[in-house]
Amino acid sequence: MRSRAIYGLAGKTLSADELAFFREAQPWGFILFARNIDTPDQVLALTASLRAITGDARTPILIDQEGGRVARLKPPHWRVRHPAARFGVNYGANAEAAREAVYLNARLIAQELVALGINVDCLPVLDVPQPGAHDIIGDRAFATDPAVIIDLGRAQIEGLLEGGVLPIMKHIPGHGRAGADSHLELPRVTTGAEELSAVDFVTFRSLDSCPMAMTAHVVYDSIDPQRPATTSPKVVRDVIRGEIGFDGLLMSDDLSMKALDGPLIVRAKAALFAGCDVVLHCNGDMDEMKDVASGTGILEGESMRRAEHALSLLQPPRMPFDPDVAEARVAALLEGSA
Repeated sequence: MRSRAIYGLAGKTLSADELAFFREAQPWGFILFARNIDTPDQVLALTASLRAITGDARTPILIDQEGGRVARLKPPHWRVRHPAARFGVNYGANAEAAREAVYLNARLIAQELVALGINVDCLPVLDVPQPGAHDIIGDRAFATDPAVIIDLGRAQIEGLLEGGVLPIMKHIPGHGRAGADSHLELPRVTTGAEELSAVDFVTFRSLDSCPMAMTAHVVYDSIDPQRPATTSPKVVRDVIRGEIGFDGLLMSDDLSMKALDGPLIVRAKAALFAGCDVVLHCNGDMDEMKDVASGTGILEGESMRRAEHALSLLQPPRMPFDPDVAEARVAALLEGSA
């Protein structure tokens, strides 16, 4: 039986301590960062060793491969990808071309991931940036217009799924107004519920069929002034599951981020009590992972159903797909010469 957690690891190979811990903890999934990545062969061997622990070829192995400044796979072994905003710039001139470029770019990302044994990408970013907000989202979003984000977000989801990779929409129910970086401190949004619903939540509501979503470590004063979304039963129940209508697998953002406080076991329990299906812990610190593990328990019930539904959407990449042709097509579409 699998636990309600996704863990990072410290290095490019599994240590003896990590191997023993993961065998006992049996996490639902793992997440990779730049510290875990060297060459394609090394990454493929690492993902194989992680799946050997669970004995399940479908075990989710996640990565943040957005393009732009958030990319764990980098040259010389992997191509540089444009940030989302680059595609949004083209949308006004030619929406159809921008959609095609986003779809093909997502297929290209998926192809690189599948070749490494990675089957989940923490993408699309559906946050709606607002004037005066911290630039932690910035060009990671397609645009400031929710309608553009929805259209291009849908194309990105389709490209990842048809490339054999599960998408995770983030950061539900919206990080675009946050005046702080939740990696470093807890953002607080004072905007009224009606405006949040019309602007921030609408992108997630329109793409609620995405199989997975990641929460925002953000307090929304008009909904729950006491707790960030990740640990707020009211936000999860009334907004994410209720108003937005999301019934896919809900995972927390990283529990070790400074937006949250208290012992890791308390953070894990609070996120699960609020309604997250699984929790995410990224930094690979063994003592912290043990604390998280003591507060998670077994994946079962509705959370198990959602997890199984997400995994059921993993399919072999849709063929035919020629990456060289796709690369050239994306470049032409973005240059306006296609």
